[in-house]
Amino acid sequence: MTWRILGSLFSLFCTLSGFACSAASAGGEKPLPRPAVFAPYPSQPIAWLEDYHDGIDLAQCAGKMALLWFCDPKSPSHNEQFEEEVLSQQQIVDSIHQHCIALRLPLDASVLSGGERIVLLDHPSFTEMRHSPGLAIVDLTDEASPHFREVVSVYPFAHGVISAEKLAVLLDLPRASLTQRTLIFAVRTHAEQPASTAGHFSQILARETESHAWHQASITLQGHHNWNSRFHAINAELPSGLLACEVCAESWPGQSLLEAAEECVHCWRQSSGHWDAVRSRHVLFSYDMKRGRNGVWYAAGIFAGPN
Repeated sequence: MTWRILGSLFSLFCTLSGFACSAASAGGEKPLPRPAVFAPYPSQPIAWLEDYHDGIDLAQCAGKMALLWFCDPKSPSHNEQFEEEVLSQQQIVDSIHQHCIALRLPLDASVLSGGERIVLLDHPSFTEMRHSPGLAIVDLTDEASPHFREVVSVYPFAHGVISAEKLAVLLDLPRASLTQRTLIFAVRTHAEQPASTAGHFSQILARETESHAWHQASITLQGHHNWNSRFHAINAELPSGLLACEVCAESWPGQSLLEAAEECVHCWRQSSGHWDAVRSRHVLFSYDMKRGRNGVWYAAGIFAGPN
């Protein structure tokens, strides 16, 4: 499944002397001037853009995330409450200024793609938004990253409006895929504050958790399959003195990505051995989850610490 964000191809040119950036789409649209460097202004309110393509281009030029708030124009009181109770918190304002370009879009926001107008929330990239009001994050930080122009976080408000505490976590996740970040988010927002994600997010372990999550999903069976051989192979790639350990879990059938991530963490909480690994701090960590053809999400967490 791809989470690649839709958008026209364009070339990018930044002039550092003028702090300006111009982009021309493949269709030859008129380039738009935009700053290449954005400094945080903690005293300033969040400046919400309303044009999807302009916001995505601005985020790419600045090397930032694009924070998309899909709001329901028919619920102005809910939108105002979210702004007053969550988005006005200074920690949130500062984090958005530092890391994101903010876009506020209606639920029926549409864009032109391939000569056709498409409703954003109908696009496969936003499947896990479930056509609900809520937040989505697109990674525009690094063109060389495998996650560039991908949706890397979602929080549909059908799950409940996000609190300021949880939004602060969402805005501070490591650069990773949607499934990796969602499971890390579920771990970090658990009531008991397990410490397994306090270490360094490892690309070696990210590759291994992705691989094992896919393997479980492909055979629709949870388990530490081939762990003996994988254990030695992983350890051979780790810095000297570190050894790997693993946790696995599965969701109920038909759960959304966010629901499934929280269910997997709940399952680990029920096992003393698994929870000991999840709650402990490690030098390196990674989590990932994939959905099988049976509608079940299969999760894996791999950690590395002193032997």
